[in-house]
Amino acid sequence: MSVKLRMTRIGRRHKPFFRINAVESRTPRDGRILEKLGHYDPIEKNQDKQIVLDTERVKYWLDKGAIPSETVSQILLRLGIKTKCAEERVARRSRARTAVRAKGIPFTKAEREAIEKVAAAAKGAEAEQAKAKAEEKAKAEAEQAKAKAVVEAKERAEARKEAETKPEPQAPEGQAKEQQEASGGEDKKQQ
Repeated sequence: MSVKLRMTRIGRRHKPFFRINAVESRTPRDGRILEKLGHYDPIEKNQDKQIVLDTERVKYWLDKGAIPSETVSQILLRLGIKTKCAEERVARRSRARTAVRAKGIPFTKAEREAIEKVAAAAKGAEAEQAKAKAEEKAKAEAEQAKAKAVVEAKERAEARKEAETKPEPQAPEGQAKEQQEASGGEDKKQQ
């Protein structure tokens, strides 16, 4: 029979309260217990009253080969009780962390979020640079269009001046009479 030290949830909704028990490993969370070792109240403000534990009985069960759950082993570390299983977990986790970091992969959620923030900041900086380049290009194009419009306006003004100063060419007298008669004849037809 393998024994585990784990917690059983008691208490109501939004007010958790846990008992720390010695339990056979195959029993469900709220199943039959071998011995009640203490309790943990996460809502309690006073740190001394938050964890109540019979340390002699805990050490007895650990000597017998009981394996604490991760949460219980953290609670035991708070009280100064070190377990072999907890040390092995820490060693495994540190080996896994070094192996993963050697590959360049984030190990924890915080590392993943930090990498995403850096990537988002870099992407934002690239977007700002692209936006600044687009604005500069638009300004340059606007200035070129403005300069071109000014040149065209000057050309039109010069063309008008030339047209005003240049006298209209006069047609020989015979052609002028013919044009007047042709236009006069059309006027008579319209009336």
